[in-house]
Amino acid sequence: MKIISLKNPKSPISEAYRNVRTNIEFSNLDKDIKVIMVTSSKQNEGKSTVISNLAVSFSKLEDKKILIIDCDLRNPTVHRTFGISNIFGLTDTLIGNKTFEECVGSISEANIDILTAGKIPPNPSEILGSSKMKYFINSIRDDYDYIFIDAPPIGIVTDAGVMSNFIDGTILVVASNETDVEVVKIAKERLEHVNANILGVILNKFDSKDSAYGYYGYYNESERQMKNSKKKRFSLKNLGFSIFK
Repeated sequence: MKIISLKNPKSPISEAYRNVRTNIEFSNLDKDIKVIMVTSSKQNEGKSTVISNLAVSFSKLEDKKILIIDCDLRNPTVHRTFGISNIFGLTDTLIGNKTFEECVGSISEANIDILTAGKIPPNPSEILGSSKMKYFINSIRDDYDYIFIDAPPIGIVTDAGVMSNFIDGTILVVASNETDVEVVKIAKERLEHVNANILGVILNKFDSKDSAYGYYGYYNESERQMKNSKKKRFSLKNLGFSIFK
């Protein structure tokens, strides 16, 4: 498992994830934010790594019980991140081939359950936006303190948007120096169009030597070495929302 919050909980990166956790907790003062969706504007921005480390960070908080659901039914990666099987998962539960208890797995190093994506369906958007999906989330809501949903990139497909009516909050992951500002704006507009509760944005793959962002950089350790990018570098000020509101 390439999860820094498990391998090295005292590292600066693990501390950064704890800071994100604290910000999410503060956003939960007036609302019961339990089901949190993590998406991105495009592929390979590190959302699966971010969601895995966030889940570990939350699991260490007063022994909270955490569930991760891989809802990226087009390109599932959570099972690879944790090194577990994806033979059965979410899709099998929704169509009734298996029960939730038969599909969910546990991580012994942390108080985390994981429901992988399962078989890749031909109609991901319809499945994720179905009444069965909404009923399923509501049926397990009280069994966990936090449920983290790894959703497909909102800037590419509509899958993340169709789940917004039963999601408490959304986090947008943005890769520093890799993502064009216009692409991020489109992602934000799509979330706003479905009235998503945007908790904030995590700037991932951040070069710590760039003091312009200070301690707001949360990075993916496996990709710390930044790739040279010719794309327009974005500024968070251009997006119209802060790191965490």
